[in-house]
Amino acid sequence: MLGTALLGKKPTKPVKKKAFDEKELLDLRTAFDLLDTNRDGRIEANELQFMLKKLGIDLRDELIEDLMKEASHTGNGLVDEAEFLQWVARIQALRDESDDSSNKLEENDDVTEDLIAAFRVFDRDGNGFITRDELQTAMEMIGESLTDSQVSELLAIADLDKDGRINYEEFTRLLL
Repeated sequence: MLGTALLGKKPTKPVKKKAFDEKELLDLRTAFDLLDTNRDGRIEANELQFMLKKLGIDLRDELIEDLMKEASHTGNGLVDEAEFLQWVARIQALRDESDDSSNKLEENDDVTEDLIAAFRVFDRDGNGFITRDELQTAMEMIGESLTDSQVSELLAIADLDKDGRINYEEFTRLLL
C-alpha cells in the first residue's frame, strides 16, 4: 500500500528553493576561490578547515571530513565549484525552511515531526541519507516488500541529485 503509493505518487507541491541571483552567484564563486587556496578547482578538507579557523571557527577533523563527504557527490571528500554551489543552496534551503517554519504558528509542526520520524525509520544508521539497502529494509519493516526493480524505480523517482541515496529534502518531496 505505502510502497505503491510512493511509487505512483508524483510531487504535487514543490519545495521552495530559490535560485541564486547574479550577485549571490558571484559572491559564492568568490568564496569558492578563497577556499580553493591551491587553485586546483576543488576544495579539500584542509582548505575548508584553514578558512574556518581564520574565521574563528574550530571544528574537529572528523566533522570537517563529514562536511566534505556530504558536499561531494562522488563521496571522495573533494568539492568542485558546482558541488559547492549545490551544497550552499541545500544549506540555504534548509535554513530558509527553518526560518519559515519558526515564523508560522505550529500548524506544520505535526507534519514536520511525522516526516522527521519517518525519515529516521528509513535512515537506519542516522547519517542523513537513505541508501538502497536502508530503503528496502524499512519497507520490509512496514510490511511493504519491494522487488529489486521496484526499489530501483523508487530510488530513480526520489533521488533527484542522482547520488545513489535519498536525503531529507528528496524524501519530503517524494511524500508531499
